[in-house]
Amino acid sequence: MHSTPPTSIKPPDDKAVIELISSDRLNPYLTACTGDTAAALALYRWNSDLAAAFFEPLGHLEIMLRNALDARLVARQQRRGRIAEWYVDTAVPLSGNARSDIAQARQRAGRNTPVVPRGKIIAELSFGFWRFLLARQYRANLWPDLAGAFPHAPNRALPTVEDPVKRLHKFRNRIAHHEGIWHLPLEARRDDIQTVLGFVAPAAAAWVVDASRVNDVLARRP
Repeated sequence: MHSTPPTSIKPPDDKAVIELISSDRLNPYLTACTGDTAAALALYRWNSDLAAAFFEPLGHLEIMLRNALDARLVARQQRRGRIAEWYVDTAVPLSGNARSDIAQARQRAGRNTPVVPRGKIIAELSFGFWRFLLARQYRANLWPDLAGAFPHAPNRALPTVEDPVKRLHKFRNRIAHHEGIWHLPLEARRDDIQTVLGFVAPAAAAWVVDASRVNDVLARRP
């Protein structure tokens, strides 16, 4: 009995690939590669690998940051003798946009669930929600409590934390929308991740860095 030989995979047809990616999306890569199609596709592929590599530590950062900030808000409620969760307590000075985000998170978390665990609600709040908790509008009211989430920061100035988090939020959104990052200051964004995690807990920063693929991918730039 003769086995059927495996079907060979033909080399990629650059024209077909470009059509499916779209010339508009690929144009910046073609410009950077002076019109060399093969080089542009290699750069595009490297950009995708880089985005995936960055998404891993960004995911760790988002989870650790939100849990650190949540813990400080819980402590704030306890110190003030408030029984309600901070995200439903109208005495907590949150903006209208923040309240809207919380309402949507509670709705998503509560689907098909009669009792919604608070952890599920916290997890449904986006990176943007936590980033804007560090905005200057909260400097006088929430920041004095939230600053405790960053015990290893060099000072308690809000911009020390807000500035790198703001940059990382913008960077993460570019990745989430499949936009190019190859031309950005990538080492600086890598360092921002390490910096913010280091403010929260140096051990957490070391743990994330130890598993990160970012440096390996950066070294393979075409």
